[in-house]
Amino acid sequence: MNRDLEMRVFVAVVEAGSFVAASEGLRMSKAAVSRHVEALERRLGARLLHRTTRRLSLTEEGKRFYPGAKAVLADISDVEALVSQDAKAPQGRIRINVPVSFGISHLAPRWGDFLAMAPKVELDISLSDRVVDLVEEGFDVAVRIGRLPSSSLVSRRLASTRMRLCAAPAYLAKHGTPQQLSELTKHRVLSYSHWSEGDDWTFEGPQGAVTVRTQSRVYSNNGDTCQAIALAGGGIVLQPDFMVGDDLKAGRLVELLAQYKAPTLGIYVVYPSRKLLPTRVKSLVNFLVQQFEKVHWQGK
Repeated sequence: MNRDLEMRVFVAVVEAGSFVAASEGLRMSKAAVSRHVEALERRLGARLLHRTTRRLSLTEEGKRFYPGAKAVLADISDVEALVSQDAKAPQGRIRINVPVSFGISHLAPRWGDFLAMAPKVELDISLSDRVVDLVEEGFDVAVRIGRLPSSSLVSRRLASTRMRLCAAPAYLAKHGTPQQLSELTKHRVLSYSHWSEGDDWTFEGPQGAVTVRTQSRVYSNNGDTCQAIALAGGGIVLQPDFMVGDDLKAGRLVELLAQYKAPTLGIYVVYPSRKLLPTRVKSLVNFLVQQFEKVHWQGK
């Protein structure tokens, strides 16, 4: 049963004035046109058209049904137009989830450029370091940093970032510079509480992987807080170079134990599916990929 098609055929017959003329406009046989109108009448339990060999006219039921059917078909066309227009030009709202620190320092300055490029798009940006469920929570796109687990999500890599072990010169002048990883247990460590390794920090050294268990003086679920305390001389941090790269270049922080390499993480844009991806989402994904082809932080 195709209610939409039945109504379209009925309206076409009324407006064309005959089954033959309607069949030509619809590019279907006269018999098919008749079948659709008859099916509609059976479903409604009412005769809509008076048919004679010389004349076609609406019944009282048909006169009441025709304007409503035409309005419904117009509404369907309007809704379809909204979607098909989006398939050609990006428009509509995009819900985005991004990590707090990366979102503020590296994404916030770029949103204006995207909005200028796609003037009919609206952005709903949520900043959180929590891993959200895109489908369950209704997000179109997310930016994630780390090693992505296997999932049904589609991902595109934007860039990479390496974790850096560092501290401010003032802290090192007061507490000394560690020469071995094992010495970290004696230092004030500032930990990002969402770090996947927890208190066990693993590095790749000259002889292979080495893990040291740290004892943190500060835990924070925000990397900027750890960074700010480190800059004030409050301790040693393990932070991504997209955050501390400029501080290292300027000498505000000093990299420690550079012979031991901390993990390199991927920065990805993820979304639920490739199938029928709205143009607005596709445009945003392509924009982000282009924006991060070159990055200024160290370790790229």
